[in-house]
Amino acid sequence: LLTSKRGEGYIDVAVGVLCLMLLAAFAVHIFPVFTAKQQLDLFAAEIVRQAEIEGSTEVFSRIDEMQRQTGLTPDIIWDCEYYKGKQVQLNGEIRVTLTDAVDIGFFVFCSFPVTIQAKASGKSEVYYK
Repeated sequence: LLTSKRGEGYIDVAVGVLCLMLLAAFAVHIFPVFTAKQQLDLFAAEIVRQAEIEGSTEVFSRIDEMQRQTGLTPDIIWDCEYYKGKQVQLNGEIRVTLTDAVDIGFFVFCSFPVTIQAKASGKSEVYYK
């Protein structure tokens, strides 16, 4: 009875389906990280574009709007002259780095944050007299 091969296919199928479902569950928990990264890239590009076009006056309202739209609250690091106390003159470099943590949890097992980062840069289109 122990050497019989009858019913072996059923066990193989059951183990295969179990593995496939675990893989699908893992993918569902990893996918939001890629979505958040894409949103963070868009966030960085939008605020740099706003800073390029209008200077500093509307950037902070655009940041608030993007935070409401994406649900992300990243740490924002500006690397340009305006945010060091000066305005960015025409054709001046504007750079920003956004950093956020997204939690990856696989069921109740290992749950840990993953840090994602987005960078964007542009040239100022505003001339200050």
